[in-house]
Amino acid sequence: MMDPTTDNGPTGDTGPNGDKGSDQAPRDARASLEALRAEISKAVVGQDPAVTGLVVALLCRGHVLLEGVPGVAKTLLVRALAASLELDTKRVQFTPDLMPSDVTGSLVYDARTTEFSFQPGPVFTNLLLADEINRTPPKTQSSLLEAMEERQVTVDGTPRPLPEPFLVAATQNPVEYEGTYPLPEAQLDRFLLKLTVPLPSRQDEIDVLTRHAEGFNPRDLRAAGVRPVAGPADLEAARAAVAETSISPEITAYVVDVCRATRDSPSLTLGVSPRGATALLSTARAWAWLTGRDYVIPDDVKALALPTLRHRVQLRPEAEMEGVTADAVINAILAHVPVPR
Repeated sequence: MMDPTTDNGPTGDTGPNGDKGSDQAPRDARASLEALRAEISKAVVGQDPAVTGLVVALLCRGHVLLEGVPGVAKTLLVRALAASLELDTKRVQFTPDLMPSDVTGSLVYDARTTEFSFQPGPVFTNLLLADEINRTPPKTQSSLLEAMEERQVTVDGTPRPLPEPFLVAATQNPVEYEGTYPLPEAQLDRFLLKLTVPLPSRQDEIDVLTRHAEGFNPRDLRAAGVRPVAGPADLEAARAAVAETSISPEITAYVVDVCRATRDSPSLTLGVSPRGATALLSTARAWAWLTGRDYVIPDDVKALALPTLRHRVQLRPEAEMEGVTADAVINAILAHVPVPR
């Protein structure tokens, strides 16, 4: 199965010279995103699937949750993405004492004018790095709900639109780690993808240490050669090309059947909502375009099923005690739902 969280994603042979686009504009758009992936790899070793997931999220106007143990380059990955894009970026370090207004902004009294003025918070940016999002209580986590779904923030009854594009890239440690607060289901459902960031292979870890021995400084990405290679215009061109990727009625029905099967699974108390089905269709379309096709096939749906759906389902307690995982349940469903031909 071609899951972006377990393989290396699109390769050079599906780039500007190997894709099947019918005109030059989609090829140029795809080339800019391939350049983006290459630029990030200057700073991050062995996390190509997560890089591909971030690119898919950019194409789909979605948000990404990166989960992994401390020290696997989750934050560095998002910082490298930010350094490779000509976009405004801000970072919020989520802590137990962080307040919602620290994220969204608040009204501040100006003694000179004797009036209140709105001071925007860090959420007013193109790319927001929400670092260790599950180390702050649910009240502060929920401050991002409106921003992620409606692309606006309401303060004192006044809605204030966020810049376009707008992407939340959040990192979190596994929930069983000390000092973490599980994200509410409504919050999880706002994330387009949940990407697992595993420990590196032995060779990748050797490469990481070699880079550090040669002077790589993760706090200075410019010195590492990371430069902006794509901007808003490139993203819009790529999104327009993705929108032209065709989806047959059979593929749409296949996505619905997969998502409905999660609602009937005896291992789950919560299945995938229609929002999740829409997300899977969107990510499969972006993946199809990235791999050089102008149409979606069942393998595209299978490729994005795990990162798109794993955080939208909830295991029964008895299933968890037996060691069943969300990924295992979704894989079993993919194996049993009839595939259109």
